[in-house]
Amino acid sequence: MLLQHAFGLFTHPDEEWVSIRKEHETPRRLYVAYVLVLAAIAPICAYISTAYFGWTVGNERLIKLTEISALQLSVLTYLAMLVGVFALGYAINWMAKTYGAREEHVPSNGIALAAYSCTPLFLAGFALLYPVPWFNAIVFLIAACYGAWLMYDGLPIVMGIEKERAVMYAGALLTVALVILVSTRVGSVIIWNFGVGPVFVSG
Repeated sequence: MLLQHAFGLFTHPDEEWVSIRKEHETPRRLYVAYVLVLAAIAPICAYISTAYFGWTVGNERLIKLTEISALQLSVLTYLAMLVGVFALGYAINWMAKTYGAREEHVPSNGIALAAYSCTPLFLAGFALLYPVPWFNAIVFLIAACYGAWLMYDGLPIVMGIEKERAVMYAGALLTVALVILVSTRVGSVIIWNFGVGPVFVSG
């Protein structure tokens, strides 16, 4: 049922945000029925792409990751995405009072706004099946821009604030999102130093 929102956010986002606010799903159910499912798209596609398809570098030399290395990196990416969505949702709820919204004891609306705003990025994971760096970068950039717009559009509806305040609220949240992104990347590099780094092989 929750997965239907993924398509509605592309066709009629305002109506979909109203529906999401009315549902007021618990963070646990939202994670199990939505985030855990859609967040798996990118890691699975990345595993298939890097372990079996590979990509060309320089003089058309095919480069791949070993299956174990590809699996390890995909799992790390999946966990980073789950943590990132939760952290963003927590930040939305934590900053609520500052921008005139009601802070919830259980951050249901904040988690929902974070999870559904990330929908374009989740679905952009399918692009990884075509392992061309510039193509992947363009797709994820477009997805990130639409996700940011979805968050801005959904803030007044889901968090119940004035639309004028949504601009500042969204700007602050985008900063938080960048901090989360950098933190997860740094965390990944630290973990690589413990023997979980990428292992390349020639195709």
